Amino acid sequence: MSNLESPVASVTLKRTDLRGRALGLAELKNAVPRTAASTVATAEAAVSAIIADVRGRGHAALADLAHKFDGVAQEHPRVPAAALAEALETVDPTVRAALEESIARARAFAEAQKPANVDFQVASGAVVSSHWVPVSRVGMYVPGGLAPLASSVIMNAVPAQAAGVASIALASPPQKENGGMPGQTILAAAALLGIDEVYAMGGAQAIAAFAYGVDAGTGPNGGGDTIDPVDVVSGPGNIFVATAKRLVKGVVGIDSEAGATEIAVLADSTANPVFVAADLISQAEHDPNAASVLVTDSPELADAVERELGVQVARTAHRERVETALSGPQSGIVLVDGIDQGVAVCNAYAAEHLEVVTADAQAVAARIINAGAIFVGEYSPVSLGDYCAGSNHVLPTSGTAAFSSGLNVTTFLRAVQLINYSKDALAEVAGHVITLSKAEGWPAHGDAVAVRFP
Repeated sequence: MSNLESPVASVTLKRTDLRGRALGLAELKNAVPRTAASTVATAEAAVSAIIADVRGRGHAALADLAHKFDGVAQEHPRVPAAALAEALETVDPTVRAALEESIARARAFAEAQKPANVDFQVASGAVVSSHWVPVSRVGMYVPGGLAPLASSVIMNAVPAQAAGVASIALASPPQKENGGMPGQTILAAAALLGIDEVYAMGGAQAIAAFAYGVDAGTGPNGGGDTIDPVDVVSGPGNIFVATAKRLVKGVVGIDSEAGATEIAVLADSTANPVFVAADLISQAEHDPNAASVLVTDSPELADAVERELGVQVARTAHRERVETALSGPQSGIVLVDGIDQGVAVCNAYAAEHLEVVTADAQAVAARIINAGAIFVGEYSPVSLGDYCAGSNHVLPTSGTAAFSSGLNVTTFLRAVQLINYSKDALAEVAGHVITLSKAEGWPAHGDAVAVRFP
């Protein structure tokens, strides 16, 4: 019997033993598994070239890149309205029902997230307000290279729609087997949500097109439709998509650097190794660069999970991809002295997805401050959040959860401040304004107030 036919795969995760070591935050950050720095540097160089090409050659560059990366001959990337309608008409009814349930739960939670406007009277006649205003246009990226992630259409679109965004465009890689258009379930989900501006564009080139826009008349046969630049780019993707978002940040807003997926599981001896192994595999199947990390104070659990990985990896559909991800430097087992050190490790790691599977899991989860999303207890697996929890699965990766939030309604809103003072209210603080302006060496600032009271 060959290895591929064997009922048990050989899976050994790299182990990092932190027991008996008192480590500071910087040391913990260096100790946890991460993607190799050389991989990130290589991606940045390649992505910079792609962005420059799209900015310089527009539709011609998009066509060349679609041929190079997707094997598709493309005249223009816009998906016809008829193709969207057909995708929705022909989608499997059970898939449509699942999409509709996911939409309903995501929309309910998104509506509940909407912040309230604030009008605050600082003093008599002096009102300062904070009003939430949606951005005008959003460009959403939906992965489709290794799998067509129709669920990502929902995760991007529903919060934007709840925020009141008027113009939404969607990009997803062209699929050779689908006539050069994105996957059929992606098109069906877009149609279900009323999104009619859809482009067959993948990778860094899609991010560049949204950030800078593409003029008509620059394609191989006279060009395609103008792609207007957006205000915010959102959506998950591989390391090249995440790098592109980082490089265009400042030209446009981004939700977060949602790159190759990550799962960390904080578990003790009470955890079920069968469940833990299944959850590690569920994210490893996304991408060869996906990260699966177990943090535990139980060597016995670590051993049991590793044995269970051998059993489950052998029968999983994407075995080769999973094995690559689990054996990479970004995955592994971290052994800790106890839950206190485990919490410190998880806060240093700042996982995209963190499962807490311990005794009193809710109390332990409350101590986590750095994570994109926290899944509490053995019946809240990450895959629930990927599809139908009501939460969002577009989350910060590579440690950026320490300072970034997952995609939500406020991703697409801006807090605009309004200042409304009467003459008497201004007179009350005029002296202070003049004093401070002189103290800072900006007398004209004070003059702008004094001139109003001759």
